[in-house]
Amino acid sequence: MLTNILGAIWKFTPGVIRRRMVRLGQNRFTVTTGAMLFDEQSRILLLEHVFRPDSGWGIPGGFLSRSEQPEEGLRRELREEISIEIESVEFLFARTLPRPRQVEIYFRARVVGDPKPSSFEIKRAEWFALDELPEELSKDQRRLIQRALSLSEKSKQ
Repeated sequence: MLTNILGAIWKFTPGVIRRRMVRLGQNRFTVTTGAMLFDEQSRILLLEHVFRPDSGWGIPGGFLSRSEQPEEGLRRELREEISIEIESVEFLFARTLPRPRQVEIYFRARVVGDPKPSSFEIKRAEWFALDELPEELSKDQRRLIQRALSLSEKSKQ
């Protein structure tokens, strides 16, 4: 009986109020997007970030803006940080991190242009052979690259 009454109240509550009430009970996450960018020699593009914790080296990407679609956000971040465009974009995988309560969405794409730092956030943009990754590259970033490679191999089969 109580459930029916609450359901009826909920049904007639304006949508704006319902959405706000739902958000109160939901965990909030930031959302980021990243790219595995390989060149014709199978080298991967890594950026040395000013604000990245650990070593600074990592996969290109960044935070999505409000109402921004993941691929749009990735394209924006790459233009802002290293002045490139991308093509042949394909979704690879997504993961959640409990700390810092983040959802990460990863893509693979082909680079159009010559990557060069164009933001104060980026120290360097360099191509690395997979067996010559920066020594300081974190284990997490290495696992992400390996996961992307294994997914790419599976899709070729």
